[in-house]
Amino acid sequence: MAVVVNYARNAAAANAVVALIVQAGGRAVAALADVASPNGLRTLFDAAEEAFGGVDILINNAGIVHLGAMAEVDDASFQTQIDTNLGGVFRGIREGSMRLRDGGRIVNFSSSVVGLYQPHYGVYAATKAAVEAMTHIAAKELGTRGITVNAVAPGPVATDLFINGKSEAQLHAIAGMNPFKRLGQPDDIASVVSFLTGPDSGWISGRVIRANGGVV
Repeated sequence: MAVVVNYARNAAAANAVVALIVQAGGRAVAALADVASPNGLRTLFDAAEEAFGGVDILINNAGIVHLGAMAEVDDASFQTQIDTNLGGVFRGIREGSMRLRDGGRIVNFSSSVVGLYQPHYGVYAATKAAVEAMTHIAAKELGTRGITVNAVAPGPVATDLFINGKSEAQLHAIAGMNPFKRLGQPDDIASVVSFLTGPDSGWISGRVIRANGGVV
């Protein structure tokens, strides 16, 4: 698959991913598009169509988390999470509904915190619960065109977003919450996305897959 690597701020990281794809024999370009802005997804689809002629697959995986008790969350933090986690997915589905080719795929990212109801995740979990609702509805709206819409809800995964700010003791305790007694790895999630965007998943739509090692 030809890939458009989206970024909002870190061009160097996006270009590094592009370089890895190209070195492996693939085709890829980087595109600057902030999914939290009203025109971000339109810009991203424009870049994809200019580079490769059309779009078959959309992965709505941009996300941020600001932890805190709801009594302590200020309006700016609340709005930032809404704009990116929820608004980005909404605008992705809206643009994809108009511009994805028939038979395409949309994969949204939720989170397993939706089912855990942990303190300090109130706003983040709420945005992801809304993503799951939109996933179910979009699957019904787009099914007549053969477009599948699913969501992946990872548990704790060993990425900078999750690890930064946590002690070794905290990470060990979190890893012990699932039967495998380890944190998820990026490949654990990428393989699920690969399946949902491949030829074997054409009869699966409107599903939320909790890829979390069996924690919930």
